[in-house]
Amino acid sequence: MATFLDIVKANNADKEVGVIEEALRLHPEINLADTREIPGIHYETLVRTALGNTGGSFRVGNRGITPPAHTYENRRVECFLAEPRFTSDKAIADSYVDGAAAYIAMDVSGTMEGEMQALSSQFYYGASAGQGFSLGAVGNALGFPGLIDAYDSVNRVINAGGTTANTGSSVWLVRFGPQMIRWVLGNGGRMQWGPVRIESILDPTDATYQKRFDGYVQTMVYRPGLQIGSLWSAVRVKEITADSGCTLTDAMIYNALSLFPAGTQPDVILMSRRSLYQLRASRTTYNPLGVPPPIPTHIAGLAGLNIPIQVTDGISNNEPLTL
Repeated sequence: MATFLDIVKANNADKEVGVIEEALRLHPEINLADTREIPGIHYETLVRTALGNTGGSFRVGNRGITPPAHTYENRRVECFLAEPRFTSDKAIADSYVDGAAAYIAMDVSGTMEGEMQALSSQFYYGASAGQGFSLGAVGNALGFPGLIDAYDSVNRVINAGGTTANTGSSVWLVRFGPQMIRWVLGNGGRMQWGPVRIESILDPTDATYQKRFDGYVQTMVYRPGLQIGSLWSAVRVKEITADSGCTLTDAMIYNALSLFPAGTQPDVILMSRRSLYQLRASRTTYNPLGVPPPIPTHIAGLAGLNIPIQVTDGISNNEPLTL
């Protein structure tokens, strides 16, 4: 909720400069993955988890073979209710030098950036981390499951071996697509702010719940979800810290690449700024002038196809080592 101090700050800002953001973050996981819109709020995927008769169908004359019996399971993809809300004292918003509408638009844009940051964190930390770890990005227990909840934490993980508590970070190698990882928006993908309305708002400092004032209110209801279609969708490098021997290296990334099926590779490698710095520091330069190695932008993949590296602020550098 806005205060008079907020208005003073806004009114004294240069109009050509506008709002100077110090809260913006990078969230490429939102921009890179495609999004599916569904009419309802959930659907079931059919996953073949095992093939029968993988030893082949060889036989001898006059003897038969057992027909293969494949194994299937259904997995539910659900969209969860989200309702960002803008509220401002009407008198304060009306005091903005460019008018209430401009103030509301400015504040709503900040609210949307906050939503994107929340989705970015939820993409990784999901609902199981929703109880929170206080030193970094967290998931929301009321939100959709993320990579932490759904990836194969036994067979698709490389451990960097960090030992300092609450200083861990992860690198995620992910595959996007209709059968892999994609965003899902329920209720037909509706994601639009409702009209601005004036409501009587309770004074939050009044313990008697009697004092009220008029305020502008605007809300948006949408239902985001995340499909993690296959256990081959994501591989994680975990417990990356600043401890000696536990910082990110090319060897760790290539170890993670080896956990994908033959002939496949991730679409992107997602990491924090600290991990990118560590990766660069792990590389040596052979330039006779001693020029430092360039900032890594990709990892060499199969058949000469590079795998891009994307830095995200959605991955924390303060993960518990138990996560």
